[in-house]
This record gives sequence, C-alpha cells and structure tokens, in this order.
Amino acid sequence: MDDNRDSYNGDGRGPDDRHGGGRRGPERPGPGGGFSQSLMVLLLMMGLSFFLMNMGRGAIADTSRVEISYTQFYDMVEEGVVSSVEVGETEINIRVRPGSDGYSSGLTYYTEKMNDPFLSMYLVSSGVTAYQQKPSNTGLIFDIFVTIVLPVAMLFIMINYMSKKMGGGSGGIMGVGKSTAKMYMQKQTGVTFADVAGEDEAKESLVEIVDFLHDPEKYRRIGAKLPKGALLVGPPGTGKTLLAKAVAGEADVPFFSLTGSDFVEMFVGVGASRVRDLFKQANSVAPCIIFIDEIDAIGKSRDNRLGSNDEREQTLNQLLSEMDGFDPGKGIMVLGATNRPEILDPALLRPGRFDRRVIVEKPDLKGRVDILKVHSKGVKLDSTVNFEEIGLATSGAVGADLANMMNEAAITAVKHGRNAVSQKDLFEAVEVVLVGKEKKDRILSQEERRIVSYHEVGHALIAAVQKDAEPVQKITIVPRTMGALGYVMQVPEEEKYLNTKKELCAMLVTTLGGRAAEELVFDTVTTGAANDIEKATQIARAMITQYGMSEKFGLMGLARQQDLYLTGRTVMDCGDETATEVDHEVMELLRSSYEEAKRILSENMDALHKISDYLIKKETITGKEFMEILRRVNLGEPIDEEEISGTGESTDAPDKEEGAEKKPSFEDVAAQMHIDTGTK
Repeated sequence: MDDNRDSYNGDGRGPDDRHGGGRRGPERPGPGGGFSQSLMVLLLMMGLSFFLMNMGRGAIADTSRVEISYTQFYDMVEEGVVSSVEVGETEINIRVRPGSDGYSSGLTYYTEKMNDPFLSMYLVSSGVTAYQQKPSNTGLIFDIFVTIVLPVAMLFIMINYMSKKMGGGSGGIMGVGKSTAKMYMQKQTGVTFADVAGEDEAKESLVEIVDFLHDPEKYRRIGAKLPKGALLVGPPGTGKTLLAKAVAGEADVPFFSLTGSDFVEMFVGVGASRVRDLFKQANSVAPCIIFIDEIDAIGKSRDNRLGSNDEREQTLNQLLSEMDGFDPGKGIMVLGATNRPEILDPALLRPGRFDRRVIVEKPDLKGRVDILKVHSKGVKLDSTVNFEEIGLATSGAVGADLANMMNEAAITAVKHGRNAVSQKDLFEAVEVVLVGKEKKDRILSQEERRIVSYHEVGHALIAAVQKDAEPVQKITIVPRTMGALGYVMQVPEEEKYLNTKKELCAMLVTTLGGRAAEELVFDTVTTGAANDIEKATQIARAMITQYGMSEKFGLMGLARQQDLYLTGRTVMDCGDETATEVDHEVMELLRSSYEEAKRILSENMDALHKISDYLIKKETITGKEFMEILRRVNLGEPIDEEEISGTGESTDAPDKEEGAEKKPSFEDVAAQMHIDTGTK
C-alpha cells in the first residue's frame, strides 16, 4: 500500500527547457523557396509530355482521312469505285475513282486490316490494283522517343531544376543535406541570466563565455582563446536549454538551435552534409553560438559492436572535424546538452572539442525557492504563501516540476473561486503532481477503508515514535487518480545531503509500518504493500552494496550506478555467489526492520486504534491534528473532535516530539510520501 519514491525525478521537459518569452528573430530561409514556380514548371512539362505521346499515337485527328468498316470496303470494291489499295501492316488505304457518286477523290479512306486469305483474289478479279506498303522504322522510333526517352529527360530536368530552387543551390538534391537549424538573431532568444534561477554555479561557469563574446579583444591581448565547446550535463528539466538561450541572450549574438536527431536521416551522408552546412552558416555570421540539444543522438561512442550506425558515425566524424577546423578567434561557440554523458564518444569530450563540462544539477532548497519566485511572477499570491515550506516539501524537484506545481496551484485557486493563490493551494498542487487529483467517485467498502486507514496510521505512528524519522505533514485515505488509495506525506525540517545509518534504518521501519499494522490488527496482509516492499528492498540493498553499512561485507562496493542523470539504476558488480549472500543479508535486514515495526505498533496499539477511527471519519488529517491526538492518547485525555480539528488549520509542518533531531529527506533512497496503491 506504500510507495517510498522520489516523486520529483520526472523525465519530461518542462518550462525551464522551453524557449524564452521574447519575440523570435528571423529564421534563415530553408528548403521550399520558390515552390509555386517549381510546381508550375512541373505541370507544364507533364502536359508537354502527354501532348507529344498522344500526338505520336495519332490522337490528333487528321481530317483528310476517313475510316470505314471492312464490309463497306467490300461494297466499294463491288460497286467499282475503288481504283487502288495500299495494304499495310495494320490497315488498308483505299483510293477511289474520280467522279464516283457519294465519294470524294480528295479524301483517303482506310479500314482495319483483317486476316482475309481471299482478299488478293477478290481485288484482282474486280480490277483493283493492290500495293504492299514498305515497312518503316519511323513510327517505332517515335514511339520509343515519346514513351521512354522524353519522360526520362523531363524527369532529369525537373529534378535538376527543383534541387536548385528548393535547395537554394546547396545541400544536394531537394536540399536534404541542408542544415535545419533555427537561427535566432541578436537579443531575440528572449532569455537572460535573470530568467534562470537555482543554477548559480552553472551560470558562473558560462559567464566567461559571455564576456569573451562581448569583448574578445581583451582575451586575445593576453593570449587566451575562447573554449570551443561547453557541454551542459544534468537531469531532465533542470534548465539546460534555458541556460544555453540565456548565454545567447546575454552575449547578444546569433544563436543556432537544433537537436542531435536533426542530423540523423535514412540516407548515409546527409547528416555529415548538414553539419558542414551548419558550420558554413555559422562562419558567415560569427561570432555566434551553436546549440545542439540531446547531443547523445549523434555523439554516442563509436564501436564495432552490434547496433553501430554508419550514418551516425559519419555525422559524428564530421562534427569532430568541424570543431577542430574552425578558427577560435572568430568567436564560434558550440554548446551541447545531454543527460547521458557516459555514452558520449571520448573524442568529443577531449580538450579542443568540448573544453568545459557544466553540471546543471537539481536545485537545492535555496534554488527551489528562487525558482518558485521566478515562476510566481504574474501570479497573484496571498499573505499565507511561504516558499520556504514548499521548498522543503519538494526536495528533489527540478525547475520543470516547480513550474508545473505553481501553475497547478493557480488553477486550483481559480477552481475554488479565490482571487489569489494560497499556501493551501500550493500544497495541494504538490499532491496533484505527485499522486494526481482526488477521485471522489471511487467508493471503497467499509472494510477496505479500515484497512487503508490502519495501514497509513501505521506509517505515521512509527514515524512519530522514532526520533530519526521525518515529521508527518498529512495523512489521507482519499483515493487519487494515479492509483493511490491513501498516503502519508512527510516533510523534512531542514535540507541535508547525507543520511546516517540510523536514519536509513528508521526509513526501513517506517516503510514497513503499514504492512505490520495490517498483520497486527487484521491477522492477515493485503496486496497493497507491494510498493512498500519494493522501496524497502531498494533501501536495504543500497545500504549493503553501495554504502558499506553491512557488517558481513564491510566497506566492499558490490554495485555501481548507471545512467546517473536518468534512471540512476544500479547493477551488481560481484560474482554469483556473493550476489546470493547479498540477497540473504537484504532479507535479514528487512526481517529485523519488520519485527521492529511490529514491536513499536504493539506498544502503541491504543493510539493506533483511536487515530485510525478518527481518520476513517475525517478521511484527511493534518500533521498537527495527528500529533495532538497522539499526545492526548499518551496522556489518557479524551479526544474532542472540535478541539482537534482547530489545530489543523495551519499548513505549517508539525513540530516533532521533544528531543527529536532535525533531519531532511534523502532523495536518493527515499521520498516524502508513503502511498497506498491498493495493488491487486
């Protein structure tokens, strides 16, 4: 029923990776210019071809020739009006005697030649002179010309004409080898460093580039050269594209923008041709910036293994050659962006190509607050809004996530008829992004509501009792659109980047608390704890294989991380026998954590029952309401629903029990939400 996941590791690209709000500059004319003229020429050529073909086949009527039937031909011979005939391969030409009634001697009559063995005898007996037509190759040659030679010639002329018109004189046939980069002219990317928040270190790394493009002579006097390239590396949604646009906006130079996939085509050599054309354009307007997003599409490491691509490798070779060949004094800067730096070719990363690697990380607490302030421009906020609290509740979020949350908060405020966004709207937006909207049409049975309630209170109760756990912000059993039947939200009191072994063990016990509550109260378990078990296993395995927190294996590293900025998945780096022993260690750690969870709940069974009953009635309670009920149960005081409800009006994070230590979330191994998914 629970899912301890890092809810902010989204892989979509958000507003931080979009174009700025400024007006886009003029783009270079691409393939397609003069298309209407090309179409007109094509239609004229086709019409001429059909005209000649039809003329060759005799489609144009000759008024001096009259066709008659074979029977009419026999009647004319019998009437004695025929003076002579010329027998050809397919037809018989007939000449009539002058002065014949009903027939004109100025016309030539003809009929289709039939397989008639008696025709010669009949003509001789009737006194008609017959001639055999001499064979001629003129018709055959003409047919070949109009059916084969002429269409091929027309096609060749058409392709040559259109390649010049549509390709602009370069880029090959139809302009397929022409660069598809969009060029934004000076000051028209619409983005400056003021629009980029939460990435102060990355901005500092790019300041020298901007300064060089502003005043290159200052650096040339001392002998410094502009770095040829800078690689922006980081998770999706952190603002790599936005940073590149900000560099162009600050430097006040033309900005070429395209993605790695723009170079890749079905035809071998097209990508390399586009790279050449791109740098040719850049040289003509230097100083300028070339930005290649998702550069891993063409920059993958070259090898002879299956899956290699000749077109991609030729494109990469051409890019390497161009980056080596252009004069750094011209002020051409190549920026690349990727979230998979580990797969890039080493030749692309060496000094002289991409000289700098700029890490664009997930923002820290201060960065998240600054990003929220940037995206709140133009949004009406009331006096309850506290970005510090939202920043604490969104550990691990990137700029795209925070922009989405701010927009969801504004939509929520409008939906509820408010004129400004409140803190409650912002917290609700965080929940909408993480677990979806409330599903009020899903009706759980009374028994299922009790199970979900005890499960969620089990999480919250263990978190409250343990001093190394995070404080509870909210508990709910209202179903959500992303499959959650209920969840517990925990919010840290401060941000920290390390977790102790005690804190990780507390996470394990809290994660398994829902399953333990089910077993203790209902003497059975449900399928809803699938995500709990998955996340607890991940934490336990990381403690043993990565963090050196196992007494048996000590400081030995048994796993390594891959795709650091995407999935962050780990792969075992040990033998099969050792992997089996690791599994046994993980099972033992999970078993001891589960027993500890059952022990804590057994000692607080009265609080478990009373808080669960209260949650079933209210469906959602705040962290302060939860702590107030727990305090009254421990003191033996009665639970007054009206008094308790009054304590939950504030959206502030609840205070921990006296003596508890402050600690933040640990986004790499645990999240702030325990989600009951009700998996079947």
